[in-house]
Parts: sequence; structure tokens; C-alpha cells
Amino acid sequence: MFGMGRLLTRRHANAPLAREAPADWRTGLRRRLGVAVALMALWTGGILARLVYLQVDQHADLMARAERQQRRTIASPAKRGDILDRHGRVLATSVDAGSIYAVPTEIEDPNAAVARLCAALEDCTAAERRALVERLGRSRAFAYVRRRISPDQAQRVAALDLDGIGFLEESRRFYPNRELAAHLIGYVGVDNNGLSGIESTYDAEIAGKAGTVLIHTDARRHAFARFERPPTTGATIELTVDQYLQHVAERELRDGVVENEAIGGTAIVMNPRTGEILALANEPTFNPNVYREAAQRERRNRAVQDLYEPGSTFKVVTASAALQERLMPVDTPIDVGGGRIRIGARVVSDTHDYGTLSFTDVIVKSSNVGAIKIGLRLGAQRMGEYVEKFGFGRRVSPDFPSENAGIVWPVDKLNDSALASVSMGYQVGVTPLQMAAAVGAIANGGEYVEPRVLRAVYRGDRRFEVAPKVLRRVVDASTAAQLTTIMEQVVERGTATAAKIAGFAIAGKTGTANKLIGGRYSSETFASFVGFLPADDPAITILVVLESPRGAHGRFGGPVSGPIFRRIAEAAIPYLGLKSSADPTPPVLVARRDPSGFSPAPTSGTPLAPAISFAADAPGTVPDLRGLSAREAVRRLTMAGLVPRARGDGFVASQEPPPGEPIEPGDVCTIVLERAAAAQSTSIARAQAAP
Repeated sequence: MFGMGRLLTRRHANAPLAREAPADWRTGLRRRLGVAVALMALWTGGILARLVYLQVDQHADLMARAERQQRRTIASPAKRGDILDRHGRVLATSVDAGSIYAVPTEIEDPNAAVARLCAALEDCTAAERRALVERLGRSRAFAYVRRRISPDQAQRVAALDLDGIGFLEESRRFYPNRELAAHLIGYVGVDNNGLSGIESTYDAEIAGKAGTVLIHTDARRHAFARFERPPTTGATIELTVDQYLQHVAERELRDGVVENEAIGGTAIVMNPRTGEILALANEPTFNPNVYREAAQRERRNRAVQDLYEPGSTFKVVTASAALQERLMPVDTPIDVGGGRIRIGARVVSDTHDYGTLSFTDVIVKSSNVGAIKIGLRLGAQRMGEYVEKFGFGRRVSPDFPSENAGIVWPVDKLNDSALASVSMGYQVGVTPLQMAAAVGAIANGGEYVEPRVLRAVYRGDRRFEVAPKVLRRVVDASTAAQLTTIMEQVVERGTATAAKIAGFAIAGKTGTANKLIGGRYSSETFASFVGFLPADDPAITILVVLESPRGAHGRFGGPVSGPIFRRIAEAAIPYLGLKSSADPTPPVLVARRDPSGFSPAPTSGTPLAPAISFAADAPGTVPDLRGLSAREAVRRLTMAGLVPRARGDGFVASQEPPPGEPIEPGDVCTIVLERAAAAQSTSIARAQAAP
């Protein structure tokens, strides 16, 4: 009983505990559930907040990133416009060429893919293989494998049918005449951008507008679509260059460099009336189709980038200044006795002791002593002004951004020693183009015309022509005519007899300047000749410069560069239809020339003017100049001992004193020039008055 009571007692004691247990469990469960709900709410709120942040605040940025990851835009280079010569013959064009590209994300094994690609291309180097493996191993949507491949290579690669490998149509620059006018035209790089010459100068015009290739990829960056907007072709450029004359200039320059064992040289053919460059040749040269294979020296445009001391060709500037300033008539005697002159501590010598020379013969015989005396008489101020007027010390053409401006003395530093040097063409650095343009100003009657290569631009079916640009008048027509007469005698009986052509009057000047090496003058020279023809009606100016000739003809400009000038001119004469000076055309026929300054043949159906004969002028009287060209009028006045003065442009319409008046040597005769129509009526009236 006692034991049973104790058991009952325990049961009763524990009974309340059994009744309270369910309540405690529910409380704990509620607590746990509350915590879970709170955590769930926080988690949901965080997600919602993140979604709001991403979808609202970061929406634009994420969309842009998604597009960058899913879309790849590649520029498709435009097809460059053609470059033509003045007659429409192609000098540079663009041809279609395939390029291989890859989508690296679609290539599982870059090493195997590169091995098969290089086997098909057949010319991969070890460095190119390594670079290809690296490019194709990146997680990218686009990479070039090889650009501008040959058709055979494209066919072999296409036959592989590799995943992730595709083809793009691009254009490749092609120069059909190889080295012809290479320095003038220039070349382009792998991205079709102009790097040199006209290709670079007018790149914005020629290049056109690039197209685009759009590639879409999926989430794994696998390409699934491709869209292309084709590029537009650039403008066509027409140059002033004549392909035939360019070929002649390059051929004769190359032969001259080889014959005279020279380092190199330049030849320029130019129309002095319009400034158009008809040919510009440099030696050595290069093939712009494979320009990377050429040395920098071969790609350098000597005609506009290299400076040289012109030597005696610069005496044209000295003589022009003196004649224009009326310091000395052409028959002024100049004592060059002894063939030496001392300037401070310097002594300058001639190659011969000429004794006394006339102003004319100082230029004809190319006397350094005589030129120095003319220069000292002229003075630093006036000499400096004419050096500037003739275009030295500045860039002269907008078509050559790389043109060297040259080196000239500031007037305030042009002391007697420097003035003496400049007067004979030393201590002044010029480019061949500057020298050709300066002499062109004498050839056209005294106007400085801007040299140019660009003739026209074709945009669509429209042609925009570039007009000649006269920058300033350097000397008047009478001074130009006097100097032309002197330069004719340089060729006839002076230092340039090697440039003579039977039946043609040629005006020119030789130049020989010792080459400066290491700060000291050496025995090597720049041998040059510059001239124009026909002298009575110039159509072309030709300049030839050779660097360091060492051949059998010596090192002087006359025997070295004169024959090259002559051979270029002999080829140009029949091609341009130039009239022989032995059978001159009457002045009234000048109107038959085209705006470019020459015409290969008379216009069909144009009647020729009748031959006109004039009565001979009585000795000791003023000659009848009416209807003559400015040059011919000045020539006759000079031969008669008169000092010519000219006003206007064209042909002589009137003169003062009138024909037949008695004259004294040194008297002034003023001629009034008018255009061809007035001159024609004057010539006919004069012919009718002749007995």
C-alpha cells in the first residue's frame, strides 16, 4: 500500500507538467515562424530593392553593357576614289580584296585552327602564328586573321569550312604604273588611310565614308546574325600631271643619274602660265604597291623636302632685281678683272679671268665676281625683298604639306659677306620646286603663279576645277623680257650649250654649288639647269638637279644637267605641238592656245592668220613695235640701244615715241600692251600700211 501510494503521489505531482507542455511548444513555434517570416520579408525586400536598383537606376548602363556583349560593330573601310592624270588615265585605283576574320568564341581549339589556317595561307611566320593563337584564344566576338588576301588564299581557306571563320570584302589600293609618279601620288596604309603624297594631302576627299558590319551573339557569345551597311566611294582626284611627260622625265632622270654616277636627282616639268606641274620625278624611287620594301631615302620626295644651295641658277633672282630697280642697263660694263674679289676675310674666285664683262655676260658666263658686284650694288634690303617675292623661304604649294620652307637670311642679318654669297646662290637653301616656280615667273612675263598638282575633283557626276592662282607680280613684263633675252644667250653661247635644240629658242641658266658636308664645303656638287621654251612664247619650264655627279661629264650644271633637260624637252616638243622658233606663229594666233597654256594641235576649222610682212625699220629711228609680243618688242628695243618700259599685258598696241622718230642710245621707249583682239587689228593695220 505504501509503495502504491508513493507511486500515486509521483503521478499526481507530475500531472500539471504534462498539461503545460503543449503551450510551450506552440510559443516556440510561433517565435521560430516569426523569425523565418521576418527573414523572408527581409530577403524579399532585398531582392525587390535590388531589382528596382537594377531595373530603374542602372537600366541604361546595363542595357548598354548588354548590347556591347551581344552586338559587335566593325567598320567596313570605304573604297577610295581614283587618282587620274590630266587626260583621265588612271594613276591609282582601288580593287576588291578579301579579308579573313574569326569569331573566337566559336573556336574550340585555337591551336588546331591556326595550324590549318597557316597551312592554307602558306606564308605564315612563327611570330604571326603565335599572335593568331593569342587572338583566337580570347573571349571576343571578332578578330582579324589576315587582311587583303589573294584570291587563291581565300579559296583555300574557304575550302577548310572552319567554324568561326568568315570573310569580309575590303578594297586594296593598286598603282597600275608601279613607280610612275610614286612620290607625287604617295601610298596608303593597311587601314586604307593616306600616308604620303596626294593620297595623304587629300585623304578626306579620296577616302569616302566607311560602312559597318554588325554581328549579333547569344548569351554564350556565339554569333547568330550578321548585318552590313556598305561603304561609299570617295571622290576622284584629277591631277595636273601628264602620264607621258612623267614617264619621259623619270626615264631621262634615271638615265642621267646612272650616266653621271650621281647619288640622286630631281626633274620638274611645269606650265609657267598656270603653275600646273606636268611632271615631277625623283631618283631613287619606289613602288607604292609594296612601299614597305623601300627605304626611307627612296620614299622621300626630294623635289619638295630636300634643300640644296642653287648656285648660279639663283643669279636669275639677282639679275631680275637689278634690272627691275633700274640699277644697271643690260650693257653696263662690270670689271671682274683678276677673277677674284675680297669680301672681308673671304676671297671669292671665278673659274676664269674674264677682265671686263657686260651685265649680260656676267649672267651668260656665270661670273661669281660679277654677280657679287651686282648684289652689293643692289643692297641687302632690296635683295631680301626680291628673294621673298620670288617665293624663297616659304612653302609655295598647298598640295605638299610636307614641303620644306627653305632657309633664307633675315634682311637685318644680311651683311656684305652674306649678301655676296646669296648673290651667287650660296648660303640660301631652296627646294627644286621653289626654283622651278621662281624661273616660271620670268617665263610668264613676271607673275608668280602658285605651283599646283590638283586640277579637279569629281564628286558624283560633278566636276570642280581648280583655277590658276596668281599670287603677285614679281617684275614687270619688260624686265622679264630683258632677262629672257639674257637667258637665251646663256644657252646659245654661254654655259648651257649642251641644252640647245635646233630650231628652238631656249632660255635657261646653269647652276653648280659645292655640297656642304659636315659643316664644310666639299668637292661634291649639286649640278642643275633650269630653263623654258619656246623662249618667245613659253609653254613649259623644266628644272633638273643632280646630287653629287661623279661621271665623265664632270660636276658642273651645264654638261651634267643640260643634256637631261634637252632630252626631256625634245620629247615634249612634238607631244605638246610646240612651234619652232625658226618659223614663229604670228602673235594674233596666241588666242588659239587653250587655258592650260598649250594646245597639241590647232582647233579643227580654225583658219590661220595670213602671213604678215612689215617694212624694215630705218636705222637710227624708233622701231615699229605695234602687234609684237612684249618679249619681241623689248628685244628689238634693247638691240636698238633703247631702254624699254611696258604697261599692260598682251601685245603692243601703241608706243611712245612713235615709230620712225630719231633716237639716241639710252632713250626710254614706253610700250602699251593689250590683249590679242586689239593687237590683231593693230598688226593688220600695220601690215596694210607697209609698202
